[in-house]
Amino acid sequence: MKEPLNSQRVRHLAPENDPLKIGMGWTIEDLDKPQVLVESTFGDSHPGSAHLLGLVEQAMQGIRDAGGKGARYFVTDICDGIAQGHDGINYSLPHRDMIANMIEIHGRSTGFDGGVFIASCDKSVPANLMGLCRLDMPSIVITGGVMDAGPDLLTLEQIGAYSAMCQRGEITEEKLTYYKQHACPSCGACSFMGTASTMQIMAEALGLMLPGSALMPATSADLQTKAYEAGKQTLWLIEKGIKASDIVTMEAIENAIMVHAAISGSTNSLLHLPAMAHELGIEIDADTFDRMHRGAHYLLDIRPAGRWPAQFFYYAGGVPAVMEEIKSMLHLDALTVTGKTVGENLAALKAEGFYEHCEAYLQPWGLKRTDVIRPFDHPIGSDGTVAILKGNLAPDGSVVKHSAVPREMFQAVLRARPFDSEEEAIRAVLTHQIKPGDAVIIRYEGPKGSGMPEMFYTTEAISSDAELGKSIALITDGRFSGASKGPAIGHVSPEAAEGGPIALVEEDDLIEINIPARRLEVVGISGKRLPTEEVNRILAERRAKWQPRPLKYKNGVLRLFAEHAVSPIKGGYMATEAPEAPEANMQICKNAKIKLLNY
Repeated sequence: MKEPLNSQRVRHLAPENDPLKIGMGWTIEDLDKPQVLVESTFGDSHPGSAHLLGLVEQAMQGIRDAGGKGARYFVTDICDGIAQGHDGINYSLPHRDMIANMIEIHGRSTGFDGGVFIASCDKSVPANLMGLCRLDMPSIVITGGVMDAGPDLLTLEQIGAYSAMCQRGEITEEKLTYYKQHACPSCGACSFMGTASTMQIMAEALGLMLPGSALMPATSADLQTKAYEAGKQTLWLIEKGIKASDIVTMEAIENAIMVHAAISGSTNSLLHLPAMAHELGIEIDADTFDRMHRGAHYLLDIRPAGRWPAQFFYYAGGVPAVMEEIKSMLHLDALTVTGKTVGENLAALKAEGFYEHCEAYLQPWGLKRTDVIRPFDHPIGSDGTVAILKGNLAPDGSVVKHSAVPREMFQAVLRARPFDSEEEAIRAVLTHQIKPGDAVIIRYEGPKGSGMPEMFYTTEAISSDAELGKSIALITDGRFSGASKGPAIGHVSPEAAEGGPIALVEEDDLIEINIPARRLEVVGISGKRLPTEEVNRILAERRAKWQPRPLKYKNGVLRLFAEHAVSPIKGGYMATEAPEAPEANMQICKNAKIKLLNY
């Protein structure tokens, strides 16, 4: 016998349920329908969220037409770009977890039978993925697409480089102002393969979106249609009882990682996919990414590493076109929200003329699909795009997008220039205190240090400098914007705030980077190369003298995050599970219980 809907079970448990819903306009008939949480990050926060209400209403209409009743809930997100350059960026990663927490509260405090989750950007898409996995009910994702490019295909990720050029006197203030006023001509996620675009693609690659719906132009009528269809599909998922955990399996996650390699996705995915998987009890680590990226074919010619704005991704066929090229590396039998497998979806799209429909958008530009998504046999690269480096500087690991690293920096020994904040580091870069052969080390910027902000301005200052971009490296326990390019190594773990080796590095230590061998090592002291045993002995002496710093934030969200965040290499999420009590604490609990009973 089929179990009753959760919404109906809750109605019978709480007699106030019906009158309260009637009080906000529900009809008597609505009360008996399947009830759907329509969760979005709509708000006047940035272009990626300001347009989402239209998609919410399309999804609501689809739910109504399929016989359900939707309820609109909102938790808007902040924008990394608007938060950039001041302490606001420290809230970026923590607010992912806070949005997930609110989604949990919305979903579990009310009796819903399924959910539609609508978001566009860097932390809002992963937050919704974490939240829907935590709720584990029939769920579907709609993403808000990507903004149009500006004049001469200007896109936002170029502004950081232009700003650094202006500060160095290479372009005028007037020219920079022009770029700033024309870089974002519409709503949608920023038009490059940053974290927002990457995570939209990851949501579809996981099987949680209707096929072909990720990263559509935000101004496209196609996106409105997909939002309506997604709303309708939620009722089918509820009827069939297909939950998030039925779709987000290890096979689905491996599919997403293979797509990540093919698109040269943001390194922030290594924070977000493990955090999402953790909500379902699936533990993936950075080594999983490293293993799967080895030998993977990198196909996508989209900025920041490629030539074209991100709107061209959909024009070239989107996620399905990428999956068609890497079919041999996918689990084609993985289930999706259509109720069909990945392989069945791809066959259906081909039969329906999906690729011809998309490619019509490319024709005015004089481009073919293969100009944007390369064929599998003619890739841009054939060894993936991300590597995990380990060694005595990063015992638990660090992340580098090697597809964006100049070949000259794949193997190098550099002089350490440590800084305890990004502000100090970028000042040194812009005032020419950093020289070729330096390793700029930015520490105490991990989750426990300051919330793990991105080092966007520093990476842009380096990569926009023709000399430094090919002769120095940036190494940090913080993270990078998905727009970053150049010799940048992040997520160094353990982080400095936990006493990781990155906290022990001193001026003129020698740092060896070896991407092919996946190594990141301190190999010398005071400019002199030394045997490994001697280096480790000196690091041990420094560790004995190292003192932990007081928490940077004394109250509020950032203190809470610092107290609970796991390491960068594990996903930087807030660990909410109760730790196992040590034996001594267990005995205290037993004694307290005995006293209570005696009393």
